[in-house]
Amino acid sequence: MCERTMKVILMLISSNCSQNYIYLHTCTFLLKRFSQLLELTMGNLFSASISCDATISRCLDCSVRKTAYICQLQDNLLILETELKKLIEGRDDVLIKVRVAEQQGMKRLAKVQGWLSRVQGVETEAGKLIEQSGREVEQLCVGGFCSKNCKSSYKFGEKVFKTLRIVENLKGEGDFKEVAQTVPETPVDERPITPAIIGLQSTFDKVWRCLTEEKARIIGIYGMGGVGKTTLLTKINNKFVEFPDKFDVVIWAVVSKDLELEKIQDSIAKKIGLFNESWKFKSLEDRAQEIFKTLNRKKFVLLLDDIWERVDLITVGLPPPTPENVSKVVFSTREVEVCGSMEAQKSFKVECLRYEDAWRLFEEKVGKETLDSYPNIPELAETVAKECGGLPLALIVVGRAMACKKTPQEWEHAIEVLRSTASKFSGMERTVYSRLKFSYDLLPSDTIRFCLLYCCLFPEDYRIKTEDLIDYWICEGFLDEYDGIGARNEGYSIIGILIHACLLEEEEDEQGNNYVKMHDVIRDMALWIASTTDHEKEKEKFLVRAGVGLTEVPSIEMWKDVTRMSLMNNKIEKLSKSPICPSLRTLFLSRCDIEKIKSDFFQSMTSLRVLDLSCNFNLPLAFQFSDLVSLKHLDLSSCYITRLPEELKYLVNLRCLKLENIFHLPRIPSEVISNLEMLRVLRMRGCAGLASQEEDSILFGDEELLVEELLCLKHLNVLTITLTSLLALQRFSSSSILQRSTRSLSLTLLKDSKSLDVSHLASLRHLERYDMSVCEDLEELKIEYTGEVKNIQVTDGFRSLCHVTIVNCSKLRHMTWLIFAPNLKRISIDQCESMEEIIKSDEVTAEAMENRVPFARLQYLGLCGLGKLKSIYANPLPFPRLKEMMVWRCTELRKLPLDCNGGSERNFIIKGDEDWWKELQWDDQATQSAFLPCFKTIGW
Repeated sequence: MCERTMKVILMLISSNCSQNYIYLHTCTFLLKRFSQLLELTMGNLFSASISCDATISRCLDCSVRKTAYICQLQDNLLILETELKKLIEGRDDVLIKVRVAEQQGMKRLAKVQGWLSRVQGVETEAGKLIEQSGREVEQLCVGGFCSKNCKSSYKFGEKVFKTLRIVENLKGEGDFKEVAQTVPETPVDERPITPAIIGLQSTFDKVWRCLTEEKARIIGIYGMGGVGKTTLLTKINNKFVEFPDKFDVVIWAVVSKDLELEKIQDSIAKKIGLFNESWKFKSLEDRAQEIFKTLNRKKFVLLLDDIWERVDLITVGLPPPTPENVSKVVFSTREVEVCGSMEAQKSFKVECLRYEDAWRLFEEKVGKETLDSYPNIPELAETVAKECGGLPLALIVVGRAMACKKTPQEWEHAIEVLRSTASKFSGMERTVYSRLKFSYDLLPSDTIRFCLLYCCLFPEDYRIKTEDLIDYWICEGFLDEYDGIGARNEGYSIIGILIHACLLEEEEDEQGNNYVKMHDVIRDMALWIASTTDHEKEKEKFLVRAGVGLTEVPSIEMWKDVTRMSLMNNKIEKLSKSPICPSLRTLFLSRCDIEKIKSDFFQSMTSLRVLDLSCNFNLPLAFQFSDLVSLKHLDLSSCYITRLPEELKYLVNLRCLKLENIFHLPRIPSEVISNLEMLRVLRMRGCAGLASQEEDSILFGDEELLVEELLCLKHLNVLTITLTSLLALQRFSSSSILQRSTRSLSLTLLKDSKSLDVSHLASLRHLERYDMSVCEDLEELKIEYTGEVKNIQVTDGFRSLCHVTIVNCSKLRHMTWLIFAPNLKRISIDQCESMEEIIKSDEVTAEAMENRVPFARLQYLGLCGLGKLKSIYANPLPFPRLKEMMVWRCTELRKLPLDCNGGSERNFIIKGDEDWWKELQWDDQATQSAFLPCFKTIGW
């Protein structure tokens, strides 16, 4: 029976009906029960015989397994949902651990990342099965042991079963002891930067060379706001990506104007792996100690962007950069003073762009499509670009604003706005001025801030003479007029502060005069501030129309309530109306071609303190000076005036009177000068000259009388003067008042004297400039150097002397006395045909030359038309500060006193005729080779 039953079951399984899963299930069930019965009755014997039949065994296993996919489907789905939730919970726990580790600068393990990816995959797959399960469960029948669509249910059940096995395996694999590990940081993190950096390459090369080749350990980069300092620092940072082996770590930290050392420490800690959850709870000192321990073993570069004051690197925790550890600190700032406070060994200024680079940047921001949209737009665009003054920030803002302007009218309007009220141009106030204003806001005092605003009264690109600016400030009351020299020194200090803050630029002309200039965009910002700010002391209203081509003064209505007005550099020939402006304190009318002034023009200007009428060639002086009762500053320099009005003596409050370069002024009425008892500054250099060649043209009849009147000015602290009389010079030199106040002395047209003792100059302790011209009889400028008293006078007395000019003194043979002026910057000797030596060696004693190096501070030496000159100095000199030596028409000068040990290291220029240069004699080949690159042919 058993054998027959077995055959029947196997026949059913193998028959066609076995394709029907209902029959298959029934047969399988019977086979299972039959096998169990046989095991109980026949034991191991039957079992062994069955196992010997491999075909039957495989068939049974396969059938049971396939049947289970259907009959266990519902159970498997429930288990899958449960196990999947557990897997996801485990995944989330692992992810938390990973994220915490990554916040600490660690990197997740590859096996963890692989497991997370596989979990993500099975989660997606299981989700799809669970979503489809409802439809498949509905097809089950016979208590879940059968299906209406057995083939579909079988395949679905198989997927569920296999997915469940994967979920269970992944759940077992997710028990990680560690999920991340600390990995070595890259030395430098590349930072985003503009693809094309224009105009910074030269400065970048200098800084990079200093970083990689020189011994400077702390390097400063300074410049005005918006000029590209951060861009340059970013370029330096990214350059280290190409050289990862130069330093162990490159750290970037942004400082900004509100200095917080903790933020700098955070930036450092994040880069060197110290930043974690507990870091923020540590004290400044503990953080510094950890930073020091880590960086003390590393060769590092710290890049500090936008610092406004000294950053104490020791307090931050930075090991001091030394030659031994080769570490570097590079910072950017707007103020050069910060470079000093940071003890920078090298400082580099980021200048505004040259026009070619400025145009390239502007062109890039505007776009070719706009520039090509109309034939004359490129020309107009160049004008707009020039108005930005080479400042990258302004070029970018204006360029972007003009990118959609495709008509000439729009560009012409833009030019008009930028020239008149640039603050109204799109983006300028919000993006440019507000950013530049940080530098203004951080100036040390309101006085310094207003001194800056005062500079916007001058036209664009105008060079303001430094000493003139200080004169204005004193008379305006910004500085204490009673402080004398102290007030002037404070003025120079303020100018230094503004220069160091990159709000003013300093310049020097060929004659050695010092100037400051305001960048166009800084000037526009100052005008914007002046028009929007109420100052603490009083309401200020500026009206500035300087250099805009006016032919008439503004309408009478516009003068009302104005406190400071500048109309200089225009074409205003007539002042024919009488404005009512009782609040006006400053009026600039220089360089306006004024030829007519209404007699009562100044009638209502009772508060006027500063009046500048200089450089009006045909200026009439018929107006009523008596109306100017508050006037403290009057400038009539460089005007064609044949006689000063006697009414000047009524300006009793005058502190500063300027009469320089009035060459045709034959007379000053008696008692005009002496009546101005409050004068602090009197500038009369060039107030003789041409007029004095005329008969009876000496100032108010006799220069000695002029000197006597000067002696009445007890408060005088600045005097510049030209004298043509030896008697006047002698009286002048004997006055202690004039000795302490003289800044510039010019001697011209001296007659009937072959020798002049210049020892009197030693008593002029503040003398900065000494000029001589057209002294045709003069053969010698001598100085007595005998005795200890004289020694002290000479060595101390010439310390302020910086500029010496000698012109057309045809019989003068030498200038030996110059060795007693240790701080000379410029010497110019012109058309002195008899001069044979500059320093005559046999005139100088060993005692006089003890501890003395001639021309140690000289920057410029000009020798022109000295046909008999054979020697400058007998021995070679180092000339440590000389920038330029010009030799022209000095055919007998065959040798220069040059020391080859220092020449090749400086930017040293020797200008002259090429034939003269070829005939020069040299001590040796080394000297000639050292100075050969210094020569430049004069292009006359």
